[in-house]
Amino acid sequence: MKIYGNKPPESQDINLNTQKVISSGPKDKTTATEKVRLTDRVEFSDRSKEVAELMNAINQLPEVRTDKVKAVKEAIESGNYNIDTLKIAEKLLSEL
Repeated sequence: MKIYGNKPPESQDINLNTQKVISSGPKDKTTATEKVRLTDRVEFSDRSKEVAELMNAINQLPEVRTDKVKAVKEAIESGNYNIDTLKIAEKLLSEL
């Protein structure tokens, strides 16, 4: 017995009809305004807008306060920078 790989004629007709039905399915009949209604939408609360504005303001501030650094550096170089060891010890102990 030889098998040629050809399908019987009635099965080929069924496949063609199935493809026609699938391709002639329902069309998208939504109008432009209906499509707009179907899109996702995000709204931020007033609180989140305020937080975003504050974060933006914080990000624009310099990381290093150069005026303070300059004043401390000058005090150290001139020998006028005094360290209160008692305050440092109190702070260390209060954090324990």
